[in-house]
Amino acid sequence: MTHDPSTFNKHTIIAWLEDKPGVLSRVLSLFRRRNFNIENLSVGHSETPGVSRLTFTVNGDDQMVEQAIKQLYKLVNVLRVEDVTEKPAVRREMALIRVKVDAKTRPEVMQLVDIYRASIIDVSMDSLVVQAVGHESRLDSLIDLLSNFPITEMVRTGPVAMTRGAAGKNGNGKHARRMAL
Repeated sequence: MTHDPSTFNKHTIIAWLEDKPGVLSRVLSLFRRRNFNIENLSVGHSETPGVSRLTFTVNGDDQMVEQAIKQLYKLVNVLRVEDVTEKPAVRREMALIRVKVDAKTRPEVMQLVDIYRASIIDVSMDSLVVQAVGHESRLDSLIDLLSNFPITEMVRTGPVAMTRGAAGKNGNGKHARRMAL
């Protein structure tokens, strides 16, 4: 079955995984085999010891993503999966941006950093390292403005997400199942 790329949407998926060797590799291989391009991913400890939380973004049509999520549940060490694309959620990304500056441009960069409520976390004679946290579009806007100075190095985490309110507390979503720990 072929899929029309014009129907692809960006999907934000959260998966809770047991902290065991090879689990992340198996999850990523599943998406690779299904020909998904994972735009970004972030993985780290969750509130439960021994369980990691993986947040990743893929492009695909709803049916493709639905099928991939069903396949994720077949992996032994996957405890829970949730597509939070259409859910009210808090989404944040972090960027570290090294900007070339001199005596003349330093105040301009510092003013932009202040306007965007970012932070300067490292200072040298010829550069500043800016830390910015926020929604993807806000970071894109800041990066666009800072590129005029120019940017000499940058790294972004990709978004992490959490559903708003009590909705995420017990995982009663369409693609959620309770962790049995």
